Amino acid sequence: MSDKTLGNDGFLERKFKLRENNTDARTEILAGITTFMTMAYILMVNPGMLSETGMDWGGVFTATALSAAIATLMMGLLANYPFALAPGMGLNAFFTYTVVMGMGHTWQFALTAVFLEGIIFILLSFFQVREAIFNAIPMNLKKGVSVGIGLFIALIGFVNAGIVQTGDGTILGLGNLVSRGPILALIGLIIMGVLLAKNVKGALLIGIIVTTIIGIPLGITPMPEGFFTLPPSVRNVAFQFEWTNIFSMDMLVVMFTFLFVDVFDTVGTLVGVASKANMLDEKGQLPRVSQALLSDAVGTVVGACLGTSTVTTYVESASGVADGGRTGLTAVSTAVMFLLALFFSPLFAIIPSQATAPALILVGLFMMSPIKEIDLEDFTEAIPAFLTIVMMPFAYSIAEGIVFGMVSYVVLKLITGKHKDISVVMYILAALFILKYIFL
Repeated sequence: MSDKTLGNDGFLERKFKLRENNTDARTEILAGITTFMTMAYILMVNPGMLSETGMDWGGVFTATALSAAIATLMMGLLANYPFALAPGMGLNAFFTYTVVMGMGHTWQFALTAVFLEGIIFILLSFFQVREAIFNAIPMNLKKGVSVGIGLFIALIGFVNAGIVQTGDGTILGLGNLVSRGPILALIGLIIMGVLLAKNVKGALLIGIIVTTIIGIPLGITPMPEGFFTLPPSVRNVAFQFEWTNIFSMDMLVVMFTFLFVDVFDTVGTLVGVASKANMLDEKGQLPRVSQALLSDAVGTVVGACLGTSTVTTYVESASGVADGGRTGLTAVSTAVMFLLALFFSPLFAIIPSQATAPALILVGLFMMSPIKEIDLEDFTEAIPAFLTIVMMPFAYSIAEGIVFGMVSYVVLKLITGKHKDISVVMYILAALFILKYIFL
């Protein structure tokens, strides 16, 4: 199939500027499929996680695929970048295990917080104040948040696998490693680890599929009731907002946490993947970044309306970039794959938690990389970053990890005479968090 047949000299060339980016339609489409393969695990993990709050699994599955398709399509058409988006790992964990199970709120409350966060993110994108917020938060804390979320996700994976459980006289302990569930999860972890070591594209997705198949003779994976079906309805999860507590302190904390993680995760992913593809300009800036961030923000609002947690840019986009993807045609191809996946929900529904748990554990590993860049010599920087990291799994709350990090940063900097390092925003946030603990 020639480039001309694929549209290199027609609409695709005009829309995506393929020649200008030294690529062709065939390369872009294949890169989009590669990106989908590396992040398709979210179609299994996200509904499984959010359904623990009482949300309808089928509805969340459809919301996950649709929001990913819409946001990724916007990224391709509006920003012309090969970046894919979907409900973010870490943010869905915060939604499920902190806001609903930890704080005792309904999933409708959490969904409302996601919606409001998305609206604010859109406004920040329009008025270009996201840079001010980004600069106000210390870099070491930003990196610590990523690492802490990684540990938190890994802990969830170990618990879902049955490898870690409540101990006998201890807070945590090993589960029964010779029972079927943990054995299947450990097999999956080895399979995914080998595939990653061999640089196999779609390692997590392939590992989940193989582990699911192995679970059939073990009696863990049920047989599917079908293979092809119309997408499950979103009516039980779409537009299910709860407006009664939107002015509460809990809503402020939850909404800010969603916004904080979304903004910094998105900006970090865009810069990281763009630098690998040599898309940054001579000043180290990303052209059309406003359009990219707007796509992310609109994706979050659309996702909340459909019934899923915060949509964000995926670092797995790097796999498509590594395969030659350079333009929005890669993203459009990924979006089409998500739309096709909507019609195969029965296959996704049989996947057991022991098959997705290894993916959670390894996603935790992927999020650990910023720890290498944290300044451990300056203790006014190292201690807040450390508290941010460890308090997320120890308190079983992403929000509490961020609170410990921010408050300790302001206190340590003030006492040691380094008040110039503290931004006005940090003072305000630390004061609000302290007042929350005193009065609430």
